[in-house]
Amino acid sequence: MKLGILFSGGKDSGLALFLAKKQGYKISCLISIVSENKYSYMFHTPLIQRVEKQAEVMGIPLIIKKTKGEKEKELKDLEIAIRKAKKEYKIGGIITGAVESVYQASRVQKICNKLNLECFNPLWQKDQFELLDDLIKNKFEVIVAGVSAYPLDENFLGRKVDKNFVVEMRKLWERFKINPAGEGGEFESFVLNCSMFKRGLKMIGKEISGRENSWSLEGDVE
Repeated sequence: MKLGILFSGGKDSGLALFLAKKQGYKISCLISIVSENKYSYMFHTPLIQRVEKQAEVMGIPLIIKKTKGEKEKELKDLEIAIRKAKKEYKIGGIITGAVESVYQASRVQKICNKLNLECFNPLWQKDQFELLDDLIKNKFEVIVAGVSAYPLDENFLGRKVDKNFVVEMRKLWERFKINPAGEGGEFESFVLNCSMFKRGLKMIGKEISGRENSWSLEGDVE
């Protein structure tokens, strides 16, 4: 079956794509929603403009749809993008990187039902520390691209998701109940390299913006 994947450029959609390919699915296209609202209920925003470079190094076609990011209304833009993927790439289903968000998973499922598409959630209810361990085990190079929860601050931006990161997140989880994989929106991520990339990417011209405990990483990749 040909599938499209809702792709943000972050660790969850990256790992979901990896697992789907490992299971033998044909990934016909990436679908990325670029939201003007950095606090979108549905969509990842840090470094979202850089998914084009990720698509390039994976050699997978990319559909980009812009949205103002208004709650619920942004789902219409998502449906338009999925309709386009179905028409142009003849997909029979959609993959998501949803882990715990019922809000996100249920709304994608509703769109898939409407369009007569299967919906696959390879990471659904996956243990958060196991998810991080799988990234490391499968040699994903992932950095933190945004933070939105105390005590995370601008110093976390650009941090690699490695064994030391997991140890630190376990301590923060135990003390502050911060979701170790950022499922509560505590942090966002960006994949710089993995086995699906023809070559690794690197950040250039890094810029940091934000205040208090809400910070994001911007810049280009090459």
